[in-house]
Amino acid sequence: MKIGFIGAGNMAGAIIRGMTAGGFHGGDILAYDVDHSRMLPLFEECGICLCASAEEAAESCDALVLAVKPQTLPAVLPPLSPALHRRRPLVISIAAGKTMETFENLMGGGLPAVRVMPNLNARVGEAMSAFCANELVEDTQKGIVRLIFESVGEIVELEERLFPIFSVLSGCSPAYSLLYMDALAEAGVRGGLSKSVALKIAAQAVMGTARLLQETGEHPRALADQVCSPAGTTIEGVCALQREGFEAAVLAAARASLDRDLQL
Repeated sequence: MKIGFIGAGNMAGAIIRGMTAGGFHGGDILAYDVDHSRMLPLFEECGICLCASAEEAAESCDALVLAVKPQTLPAVLPPLSPALHRRRPLVISIAAGKTMETFENLMGGGLPAVRVMPNLNARVGEAMSAFCANELVEDTQKGIVRLIFESVGEIVELEERLFPIFSVLSGCSPAYSLLYMDALAEAGVRGGLSKSVALKIAAQAVMGTARLLQETGEHPRALADQVCSPAGTTIEGVCALQREGFEAAVLAAARASLDRDLQL
């Protein structure tokens, strides 16, 4: 199974590193980027095969990941159409904001195609990705998609109509979470900690809480109740968050991000 990449930027690099760390053989991964300096570190670190052109990558793989900027797809895909239709690989687009219909039309249609939305956390192997597939994609090919993106985190299959709200929960929420952790760290500084120590504590607390939620399967409120002793410090803080509109602010942020996504 040969996996090709058109584009070798930050996201492609994170995925390729995750794949090779997770058991993919570097020799089964091909990449092409107009900026050759992006490919060389991946060749040195992961042992991937470098292609001289996008066409070479398209004609040499069983699955092709389009990891280029969304605005460059109209320039990249049409010239690749003949090679894609000769080889007929599974085509996977991770171009943000570009619908399945858009990239199917650009490559000529009639090919098994998948749209994937990974997020920033792929850089540390903790991405949350979603994918949707056209009717030409077989179950075995969906399995390939899962193998690729599970190497950098978790992935779920969703209807494309749900991608906007997925984008909010997965793509936008890291920024929300970072602001929350920074605010916690500021509280730590006010309490006498250095900013670096306060950030380390806040980040570990948030990461540990997320893992606790995932591994126990308990409701977030039920876990929170376990921390809130009667007349204790935590319940006072929780009541202050509710009084100051914390939950309403999160809902408003998600709504604003969703509205903007639907406008674009």
